[in-house]
Amino acid sequence: MLAGGVAGAALAAPERFEVSLTDAQWRARLSPAAYRVLRQAATERPFSSPLNSEHRTGTFVCAGCALPLFASRTKFDSGTGWPSFWAPLPDAVRTRTDKTLGMIRTEVLCRRCGGHLGHVFDDGPRPTGKRYCMNGLALAFRPA
Repeated sequence: MLAGGVAGAALAAPERFEVSLTDAQWRARLSPAAYRVLRQAATERPFSSPLNSEHRTGTFVCAGCALPLFASRTKFDSGTGWPSFWAPLPDAVRTRTDKTLGMIRTEVLCRRCGGHLGHVFDDGPRPTGKRYCMNGLALAFRPA
């Protein structure tokens, strides 16, 4: 179940990405729920992702293009209901200002395909103090 989607929000800016597919190609590649998150900036229900319980060593990759995004060693339980990390891998994500829902947040995108991953907040643990609050549907896990 998804909530809070804003159709087209993830692709609104005229940004260029290394992986660029047509809407039909994205729909064919992704499940309907993953499409809504990655391509339309929807948000999955909290506590619904199986990745919340993923504690093995490995890498979390973009569900859209398989770019490695987060090392498992940076994952932590934020208590928010979404997979959370204190830092992305180098050159893995882009951020931009998100003014939807009547607030200003920092949206996190896959730097290769532009897929909406979630948002980053300044209430995370050391060493960065950041909480990359990601949608599990935007990620896939690759064990080491």
